[in-house]
Amino acid sequence: MLSVNHLDVFYGNVQALRDISIQVERGEIVTLIGANGAGKTTLLMALSGICQPKSGSIRFLDFRIDGLKPHRVVRLGLAQVSQSRNLFPDLTVFENLEMGAYALARGESAEERIDQIYGYFDILHKRRNQRAALLSGGEQQMLAFARALISNPKMLLLDEPSEGLAPKIVQELLRIIQKLREENRLTILLVEQNAVLALELAERGYVLETGSIVGSGTTEELLNSEIVKKAYLGI
Repeated sequence: MLSVNHLDVFYGNVQALRDISIQVERGEIVTLIGANGAGKTTLLMALSGICQPKSGSIRFLDFRIDGLKPHRVVRLGLAQVSQSRNLFPDLTVFENLEMGAYALARGESAEERIDQIYGYFDILHKRRNQRAALLSGGEQQMLAFARALISNPKMLLLDEPSEGLAPKIVQELLRIIQKLREENRLTILLVEQNAVLALELAERGYVLETGSIVGSGTTEELLNSEIVKKAYLGI
């Protein structure tokens, strides 16, 4: 479904990603783990069209997407939930969800899709007329997640979904992710600094270090990797 080959990304003269190659198959949850500054978010930004690679290629559903504008990437079915959430604070929950509906296919009803999403996020239905700025941190994260799902994406990019959230909220998000995957075969590329959480949820993973892939494998293989144990699991 997603194929990244020999990707190089620069910020000015500074190389942020070096020769990155990853694959994600339909229906998989694949994780990217690494320390702060490893390049995880930069990779997601390149996949979303927010920053452009200097070399290499990105293919999604057999379309070459490196060089496309972000709105065109979303229309192909690749949606991102950013680390900063990027909500519209003065709009209500319902209005924020409406903003995510612009990429729906012609003929699809935004209100019907929003009602479907409320089925996964009961708290958002209860808060639908409340301004996003007045939501708790966990509720804001759920709203950002729900807004990305409104467009009915084929693949979701999640950037640090557990950051700053209480364990109860994290478990609720994980439950929703698992339910979406079981019911819709949603494909997910998960960036997560909490390596234990990421490896529990995913089937495969890649380890990034200073802009390069330094390890990859099944989650079982990564859990038994000396690099991962020492650097990310505290073992």
